[in-house]
Amino acid sequence: MNEFAFASIKTLRQALDAGTISIDELLSYYLKRFETYDKKLGSALEVFDKESILQASSLKGPLAGIPGIVKDNICQKDRITSCSSKILQNYRAPYNATVVSRLDEAGALRVGRANCDEFAMGSSTETSAYQITRNPWDLDRVPGGSSGGSIVAVAAGLVPWSLGSETGGSVRQPAALCGIVGLKPTYGLLSRYGLVAYASSLDQIGISTRYVYDNALLLSLVVGKDPMDATSVSVENSDYISNLTGKLKEGFTLGIIDNALTTDGFDPEVLKKLEDAIKHFEGLGAKIKRISLPIMDHAAAVYFMVSRAEAASNLARFDGVRYGYRCDNPTSLTDMYTRSRTEGFGAEVKARILVGMYVLSAGHSNEYYKAAKRVQALMREAYYEAFKEVDLLFAPVSPTHAFKLGEFKDNSLALDLQDYFTASNNLTGTPALAVPCGFTQAGLPIGFQLIGPEFSEAAIYQAAYAYEQSTEWHTKHPDLP
Repeated sequence: MNEFAFASIKTLRQALDAGTISIDELLSYYLKRFETYDKKLGSALEVFDKESILQASSLKGPLAGIPGIVKDNICQKDRITSCSSKILQNYRAPYNATVVSRLDEAGALRVGRANCDEFAMGSSTETSAYQITRNPWDLDRVPGGSSGGSIVAVAAGLVPWSLGSETGGSVRQPAALCGIVGLKPTYGLLSRYGLVAYASSLDQIGISTRYVYDNALLLSLVVGKDPMDATSVSVENSDYISNLTGKLKEGFTLGIIDNALTTDGFDPEVLKKLEDAIKHFEGLGAKIKRISLPIMDHAAAVYFMVSRAEAASNLARFDGVRYGYRCDNPTSLTDMYTRSRTEGFGAEVKARILVGMYVLSAGHSNEYYKAAKRVQALMREAYYEAFKEVDLLFAPVSPTHAFKLGEFKDNSLALDLQDYFTASNNLTGTPALAVPCGFTQAGLPIGFQLIGPEFSEAAIYQAAYAYEQSTEWHTKHPDLP
């Protein structure tokens, strides 16, 4: 059975179809892995019972019997959806998120709720109200965040797929730090219906898997227009598999964002692996074109303003009135609002709400929020111009490997800057895929990202698959204690 721990979805599908293993046996196997390993890893807030897992799925389709896990800010009907926050600790979702329903229809099995930073606000999965999540390659290090629980469950071989969410890099960053594949799709490609809002203009549901093919398969099954989400779009072709030939397309040009590779504070080992990956693409036949995108250097600051402003607005609904946590014995309506939010929200969420209210305030909105929106528009234009010269862009995901738990406890700026290389894609709506490209001498994973113009996921997957299949990094996995 151990050969299934880190197996691809394609391999599992073949085994199920051949009768080598049954759906019940495969599910039991993965549930046992959670029981064995997750007490130390902390990837799941809740693992569901076998019977209810099986009842929720159609058990038909390309994912029939394939287990996965869903981030705790994505609604699963009749399940708690707490966003890893005390303020929603007993809230049960009355409906499924659209992507969840589509996975159910495809036969997938949802085994539980993945831990995350509270309301998806964080880069280390340390701000959850319930538990921290640990990197399976080194239990003393963070997995990244905010989708750390989703990513760790895949990286540790507890499930072969997971759903997370991206507002500034929350799938790609932990995917890179844990050595797996993580997608941030084009804005609107996946429905946001049922995703608890953090910053609505930036949020997207993302997919994590161990293998590029598996990621493309899942995306093929969940894309498409949703009448419940006005920002979702129709796609003419939802086949992201057929281009996975193992070769780059003829005349492929890869743009290297040079200013991203010369940023201060880069770990030398990480930089070396990124340069090795560039050389590998060149060996595969890619034309390498080094370009500069100086506007990208402002992405973290712009993201800081826009995301906090939208968070302050979106999180105003959590006030103890209709659902969620309510303080005991309030003396007035104002007292109920104040105490419910003070007692229910964690420190990171409170800080982001306060910053958001400040940048939206009458005396500062022009100076901060509106200025950030102007730079965001310039950022979109810069990417648009860059893609006139190249097919895809290559960039770091993180300048360092996974850092120690608690390392930035007293340095919130360092945590905020974890989004330095990823936030620009959320701000511009462009897709990006994190792909593993090696390890440090201490055995910690390193990844890069491929960035494309809107709706270029098929091209991104093609290039990523060619790289993956000609390297060994996707065959590596942590040796869990």
